[in-house]
Amino acid sequence: MKKIVILTGAGVSKESGLDTFRDANGIWSKYSMDEVCSPLGFQKNPQKVHEFYNRLRTDLPSVKPNNAHIALAELEKAIECKKIKAEFLLVTQNIDDLHEKAGSHNVIHMHGELNKVYCTACYLKTEWHTPCFVDTVCPQCGKTQLRPDIVWFGEMPYFMDEIQQALKSCTLFIAVGTSGVVYPAAGFVNLVPKHARTVELNLEASLGTSRFNESYFGPATLLVPEFVNKILRDE
Repeated sequence: MKKIVILTGAGVSKESGLDTFRDANGIWSKYSMDEVCSPLGFQKNPQKVHEFYNRLRTDLPSVKPNNAHIALAELEKAIECKKIKAEFLLVTQNIDDLHEKAGSHNVIHMHGELNKVYCTACYLKTEWHTPCFVDTVCPQCGKTQLRPDIVWFGEMPYFMDEIQQALKSCTLFIAVGTSGVVYPAAGFVNLVPKHARTVELNLEASLGTSRFNESYFGPATLLVPEFVNKILRDE
C-alpha cells in the first residue's frame, strides 16, 4: 500500500493572497521576527504580539483556498473513498486554515494554528476566532495567561514523533511551496526511505532541491493539480 506524506509551506498560501514570512516584501520586512515570533518577544511586549496575531486572525476568514489546497483535498478524498489504496498525511508549516477550508481532514499543523490560543497556566489549547489581549481570561482556569498557539523560534514543532514515523515509512513524499530553510521541516526529505519517491513542487528551486528525486517549478496552483491528476490517472 502506498503511504503518501505531503509537506506544505508558505508558497501554497501565498497564491491565496497571504503574505509569506521570508519573501523580499514578506512579513519579516515589516516586523521584527524577534519581537513577534519568539518567546522573549512575547515576554517583553505581549500586547504587541497579540496585536500582530489579532490582525492576521481577523483577516483570515476572507481568505479562500486556492487550486493547490483544493487538489490536495481531492487526493485525500479519493483515498478516503477507496479509489486509491493508500495512507495519507498532510503536514503543513502554515498557521492558516486554508487546507481545512478546502476539505482536508488529516492535517498536522506543525507550527500551530492561528485560530487557537494556548494558556500557559493550565495548558488548555482551544479554538479562538476573535481578538485576544493581555487581559483576556482563559475559559478554563480564569487566568490571564493566554498566548497564540503558535510555535515560535526556539520552540519545538508539534507532533514531531508522529511526523517522523510517517516519513520513515512513506513511499511518496511531496514538498510543496517550501523554502528549504526552516528546520526541522527542511530535513524531512532526509528521513524518507531511499526507495521512496521524493518530489519537490516549488515556484523556484529551494535550498534542498538536490535532495529530491524529482523537482518541478512553477505556481503551486498549476503544479499541484497537475501532479494530483497524474496520481489519480495512474491508479
